[in-house]
Amino acid sequence: MRSNSAPRILVVEDEAALSLLLAYNLEAEGFTVDRVERGDDAEVRLTETIPDLVILDWMLPGVSGLEICRRMRAKEETRTLPVIMLTARGEESERVRGLSIGADDYVVKPFSVPELMARVHALMRRSRPERAAGVFSAGDLELDRQNWRVHRAGRDVHLGPTEFRLLEHLMGKPGRVFSRSQLLDSVWGLSAEIDERTVDVHVGRLRKALSKEDERDPIRTVRGAGYAFDETFGKSS
Repeated sequence: MRSNSAPRILVVEDEAALSLLLAYNLEAEGFTVDRVERGDDAEVRLTETIPDLVILDWMLPGVSGLEICRRMRAKEETRTLPVIMLTARGEESERVRGLSIGADDYVVKPFSVPELMARVHALMRRSRPERAAGVFSAGDLELDRQNWRVHRAGRDVHLGPTEFRLLEHLMGKPGRVFSRSQLLDSVWGLSAEIDERTVDVHVGRLRKALSKEDERDPIRTVRGAGYAFDETFGKSS
């Protein structure tokens, strides 16, 4: 069973067969995949959950992929979000246009699926080197994604699967505040029928396991908004 905290990719493609093919291959590579077919639906999804990478078709109903990319680059929360643009436009001028408005890579249809998978992995390595390394670290706290281990100040921290995924998700984007509903989506999954108060319970368990005696709490509560991994944790004041 794949962890819900695996890197998340949003596929925005209105060709149903191609969208399904991409999702199948991405999931086989260990990614969590969300799919939408319309540009306006993609914008809504990006306000709900920000993925680790977007595969974006140029021509879409509702709002074009080009315009979505332009709007993403204008917003602070998606300014650096990696984007691979898919298009049937192969002319050099069109490729330059796509890259100039903020796409990180450009793939012309029809394309080789293995090549696209290689481009996804390469872009993920460049944009999120800590993902490629498989280890998140901050101060005296270290989370090993591959071996499912957490250490703090030289000791093992024993976490349940949910607390591990919760910490992994928060550490992956330090400083970013996640609402309870966003954490339910990313850690428990879109289909989970769980009350948002459950998030508070698991955050409490995570804090208890991470911090002993006078140790600093790395999890920050933002009243009325949610939780974040403290981006100042482990840094000199």
